[in-house]
Formats: sequence, C-alpha cells, structure tokens
Amino acid sequence: MGGQKKLLRALAGEKQDVPPIWMMRQAGRYLPEYRATRAEAGDFLSLCYNPELAAEVTLQPIRRYGFDAAILFADILLIPQALGADLWFVTGEGPRLSTITSDADFAKLGPAADIHETLNPIYETVRILSCELPSETTLIGFAGAPWTVATYMIAGRGTPDQGPAHALREENTALFEALLARITEATIDYLSKQIEAGAEVVKIFDSWAGSLKGEAFQKYALEPCRQITAALKERHPGIPVIGFPREAGDKYAGFAKATGIDCVALDNSVDPAWAAAHVQADGCVQGNLASRHMVTGGQDLVDETRRIVDAFRNGPHIFNLGHGITPDADPDNVQLMIDTVRGG
Repeated sequence: MGGQKKLLRALAGEKQDVPPIWMMRQAGRYLPEYRATRAEAGDFLSLCYNPELAAEVTLQPIRRYGFDAAILFADILLIPQALGADLWFVTGEGPRLSTITSDADFAKLGPAADIHETLNPIYETVRILSCELPSETTLIGFAGAPWTVATYMIAGRGTPDQGPAHALREENTALFEALLARITEATIDYLSKQIEAGAEVVKIFDSWAGSLKGEAFQKYALEPCRQITAALKERHPGIPVIGFPREAGDKYAGFAKATGIDCVALDNSVDPAWAAAHVQADGCVQGNLASRHMVTGGQDLVDETRRIVDAFRNGPHIFNLGHGITPDADPDNVQLMIDTVRGG
C-alpha cells in the first residue's frame, strides 16, 4: 500500500518517468487561504500549536495543487522552546529567542525527555493529517538539524553568517558541543514521536550547513545527521530520511553514504548535471529549482524545470525547489511548474 506512493517509491530508489513533486514552505504566505487561516489563529506560533488549524494549512496546498507529499506545518524553533528557551516572533523581522552563551544559560534548559508536553499539539497535527490526507499523498515530518537550531539558540535570532555560533564553538567548545548533543537527543525523540503519530518520511533541515567548513562540517553537520538517522532507523526500521545540508557545495557528494539518509535535498546553487553524476549516483536526490521562478514565471520557469527533470531522469528524483517558496510567489506559477513536471 504505502510502497505505491510516488514519493516513497523514489525514496526507495525507484526511477520514475514523472518524478513526485512537492515544495518547501508549500503551506505559506503566498496562498490567500493560508493568510486567512493564520489570521484566524492570531499569530504564527498559535497556528503551529493549534492542531486543527495547522492541519488545515498543511492540507491547503494539497487541495489546490495535488502535490505528491504534504509536509507538517510547524517550525524548526519549536525544539528550543520545548527545551525551555523563550521564543517569540517579531513581525517583519522573524524569530527571537533567549540566548545560550554561557554554562549558566545552558543549565536553565530542560532535559530532552521533557519536550513532549510542549510538543504534543504537533503530534496531534500529524495524527489528524494521517487520517485526512488523500491516500496517494505522503506525509513528511521534519525538524531542524542541530547545528542550524543551535545557531538561533546562541545568537537569539537569525544572522547572516552564523557568527555568534562560530564564536562560541571556538571559545567554549565544551558548551557548544553540549548544546548540540542536547538538541540532537531532543530531535531524535521529536521525530520519533512524529513517526509514531503517522509521519511516513522525515526531513532534517540544516539551513546553515554551508557556513561550516572542513572538519567542522564533518563534526557538526554530517555527524549529528548520521546520529539522528541511525537512531530513527533503529527505532523505526524502514523509515526514509531526507537530509538538506543547504549550501554544502561539493560536500553534497558522499553525504547520503556517510549519514545513512535516503535522499539528499539540493539547493539551487548546485548544477543538476553535476549532482546527477556525483550525488544521485548514491541514491535519491530532491530539488532544485530556484525559488525566484515562482515569482517571475514564464518561459524561463518552464525551461529550467525541464532542464532539472531531464538532468535527473536516469535515477530516483523528487522535484522540489532549492529553497522555500517565498511570500511574493504567484500561485499560478506553482501550477505552471507542476504542469511542466507532469508533462502538461
């Protein structure tokens, strides 16, 4: 049954004439129906923690477009909040957190085992979705990778270069590694609960992996992903894992083998022909149309979509963007992309 879903077949290594398709941030501000539901919820975090409304916005792009997968509506910063960090969102500027810059700050965090009281609404959203999604649609759960989550916890916000996290990593390596270990442990438990609630695939988003260079990439991007994947596959044999070490560049090659993930998601800085030769050789790849095409549309969108589909034609491929869809995207361009992938 489940094995017949297009996305699961790709993750199992099957080459398909028409690749399955979904989009990062497909439930989002580019859709008028999302904006209406978010207004009903009151604010972003209230939407994340309202299972009925979070399920609704997850379902909206499935109803509109018939994507092959739905991704749980949540946020990577719910884990810090569940560990005891303060989290709030500033309109127009994004998330803010209380910072972890000292051993005393770290001591205030709770144990990984205590996250579920906060995160139970997320698992309820997954349960609702597993009942309400169309039978052919795969349900994806997700979490942020430890390094990326740590960058926000250390700086208290997103930063252009992840400078505060890099500074702490060099100045107090023991504290930095203790924080990463706590996040890793919590992430394993969080994703495991999502799987128990009905997620059929999980994805690990390492949005800032590219700022880790050399040995630091191996230790703090690759190794935590390997640990999470190994633990999940031990608890849930057969569960597919997608990894997204964004801006990893040539380090995308070999990432699947080194971590045990089933699919490497690619950002749009990577040439599809190179990725087909060096990344897809090891299994499924996902990507990697530039998000700007969802704004600009036209023949460029069609041509680039076809180029990517053609480059990955000889192996397992999930069509996606190389980054999340942006709020200024035109919903009609999403339909054009889907029609082009599916041969319309």
